[in-house]
Amino acid sequence: MSRRTHLSPYRIVWLFVMFDLPVVTKREMKQATKFRNDLLDLGFEMSQFSVYLKYCQSSEKAEALSGRIQKQLLPPGGKVDILTITDKQFSNMKRFYSQTRQKTNGKVSQLNLF
Repeated sequence: MSRRTHLSPYRIVWLFVMFDLPVVTKREMKQATKFRNDLLDLGFEMSQFSVYLKYCQSSEKAEALSGRIQKQLLPPGGKVDILTITDKQFSNMKRFYSQTRQKTNGKVSQLNLF
């Protein structure tokens, strides 16, 4: 019997990584740039300069990714917050660009088929 995954907007989640990193010294700038690049390598997209987000098919996948960030990628200084919200909650977000409201349709530019 095949088991079909139901893609419910209450089961699909978005993982947000928000951070404020020191960038006074060259070393701090390099660490901040490396952290941003590491997030991009994991498939995150930049929402704002210090806010990155990623679509995850389940809360378990989001939790595993969050753990990887915590254990392997955190820079030595600064503040990093990781937030998970459902796709339904994400669809209720009001997003603006240059005073023009942007649709939050939950579509992602990349789809994982694993």
